[in-house]
Amino acid sequence: MLHGSALAIAFASELACFREYRMKRILNLLRRSPGTQLGPLEQQLLSALWLRGSSTVREMLDAGDIKLAYTTVMTTLDRLYKKQLLNRAPEGRAFRYSPKYTQEELERAAVGETIRQLLGSGAAASLPLSYLVEAVSEHDARLLDDLQRLLDQKRRELRGEPRRELRSEEKH
Repeated sequence: MLHGSALAIAFASELACFREYRMKRILNLLRRSPGTQLGPLEQQLLSALWLRGSSTVREMLDAGDIKLAYTTVMTTLDRLYKKQLLNRAPEGRAFRYSPKYTQEELERAAVGETIRQLLGSGAAASLPLSYLVEAVSEHDARLLDDLQRLLDQKRRELRGEPRRELRSEEKH
């Protein structure tokens, strides 16, 4: 049985391990891209559609970049449509598919959802935010200045102040 300072040391060690585990978990969530939330074939086909703009299954196969069965491509595009990532319009006996969102819009939504999950994880909201600040500073300390500008801008918006243009030295 532990007593006094030995108990405090053991508790501090466990707390440090827990914090390290949580930080790694949160950083892993932040590293996720929307592409990793999809299967590899879904990623490949969505990327192809971003490049092409729109396509039928036959057009994708005829382009020669995708070496799969027609039904495999058709089923995968249908899954992406059902996940509400693609638009589709009838074209003859087939469908013409197009991305519902740009790559940037999808990335923004995925990152936003990840951050909402972190903030709603049950931990104090400041804990995931502190991990975010730590990760940003490890990546590039100048990003902290960008983060501060974004925070200041959001505060002004919330107070109803007009948005001000960034001076050229603030942009870089």
